[in-house]
Amino acid sequence: MQRKLPPSFYNLTTLAGGIIAGVSFGLIIFLLALEQFSANPKPYMGIIAFVILPAFLLGGLALGALGVWREHRRRKLGDGVEHHLPVVDLNNPRHQTAVGLVATGSLLLIVFSGFGSFQAYEHTDSDSFCGQTCHTVMNPEYTAYSNSPHAKVGCVKCHIGPGAGWFVRSKLSGSYQLYSVAFNKYPRPIATPVHNLRPAKETCGNCHWPSQFFSEKRMSNTYFASDPANSKWTLDLLVRIGGGNSQAGPTSGIHWHMNINNKVSYLATDDARQVIPWVRAVGPDGKATVYQSTELPPVKVADVQENKLRTMDCIDCHNRPTHIFYPAARSVDNLMAVGRIDPSLPSAKNLVVYALEKPYATNEAAADSIKSIITGYYDTAYPDVATAKKADIARMVSEAQGVYARNYFPAMKANWKAFPDNIGHMYFLGCFRCHDGKHVSETGKVLTNDCNACHVVLAQQTHPDSTRVSLKGIEFRHPVDIGDAWKKQLCSDCHNPAPGAKPLVKPVVGTK
Repeated sequence: MQRKLPPSFYNLTTLAGGIIAGVSFGLIIFLLALEQFSANPKPYMGIIAFVILPAFLLGGLALGALGVWREHRRRKLGDGVEHHLPVVDLNNPRHQTAVGLVATGSLLLIVFSGFGSFQAYEHTDSDSFCGQTCHTVMNPEYTAYSNSPHAKVGCVKCHIGPGAGWFVRSKLSGSYQLYSVAFNKYPRPIATPVHNLRPAKETCGNCHWPSQFFSEKRMSNTYFASDPANSKWTLDLLVRIGGGNSQAGPTSGIHWHMNINNKVSYLATDDARQVIPWVRAVGPDGKATVYQSTELPPVKVADVQENKLRTMDCIDCHNRPTHIFYPAARSVDNLMAVGRIDPSLPSAKNLVVYALEKPYATNEAAADSIKSIITGYYDTAYPDVATAKKADIARMVSEAQGVYARNYFPAMKANWKAFPDNIGHMYFLGCFRCHDGKHVSETGKVLTNDCNACHVVLAQQTHPDSTRVSLKGIEFRHPVDIGDAWKKQLCSDCHNPAPGAKPLVKPVVGTK
């Protein structure tokens, strides 16, 4: 058979490289076609088609080129001729074929490499890559993101934002993350906050325009007590949002912290930014006021390094804007308020929270145990209810299992308690990290912990009392009689007590 290529092309190394490159190219074309016509393409397909296989393709071509060079060198050395570069004679038909093949292949390689590189870049910026490629690691965050108010906002919009600088930084950071996943070096759960996250004004601020924050917002909340009757109570608040545009509304309120005329910096002594002994507020006149906690070790002004301070932005309060893990009690309250869990079922609130908060090894074990706990309780304590309300109890089980699947991830040791939410102060320190009434300036000025500084209680109804209403505001009453303890202790001391702590309100699980 007449050979159409120069002799140097005919060796096992070049043959192996050509086979690897050819098979890789064929698989890339096949996966591209499969992704194009598939209704639900898998996230791993993009990784294989645009990252892994192109690497094999280029490796095969490099191996083939190495084989040509080695074979040419071997032949020349074998003839005793001094080493020199091969001569291309376009008058030689075999050389013409080789040059045409190499030129055509090179052109195709450039085109497909460019296309593949763009596809690889695009895929690594996709939500499926961020959340589903490393399924176990990112499953908690991706699940929470999928059920969040920002589910239609791409991951990279917040984690990277526009511009090449932060793109490069994110990819360098991503390289270490890939190493951590490959060698099982990642923490469980994933640590928060992300300390190298881009400033919120460059991401959040593109949609949430700080200078347009103003006015107030009414919030209506429905709760159920942890008693057999699931006693219902309601709370209506007028939240003082405030903002930064004096022409549109008042510049006070919660968003005073983000007012473009003010600058608030603080020093946190823990990675989670929950312990804040030192705060500095700079007003529009440039005057700085420093507040220090009277209960934490004092911080000397001379020891405060500017590079250790954090300038407050959106994320310091809205630290879970997308990856939201809801507390069990809050989730159950919401489901009971809309009727997805029947409030007439005895001890429904307490029972579901109890079932959700027990430790489980896997999600499958949790689903089975939640069903056993709920159905077993009614079969034993309320057999008549178990028979008459069988469908409602089944729905309760289904809803509880759904809450667990969305908020608890045993493989990553991730649940709502692992991720402090700084909005409010019911389950975590939140506002009380600074506004605890114990941060004082040198002149005696105190960072207020007055409830009315951030919101006004417009109406409250607790069973069996009638609704109290006043547009000027009413005094909050704790739904369970614990005296004045709620005024002296943090909300989270009871609603999210530390391990081993005794809550003020004793749970009534399993009682009639």
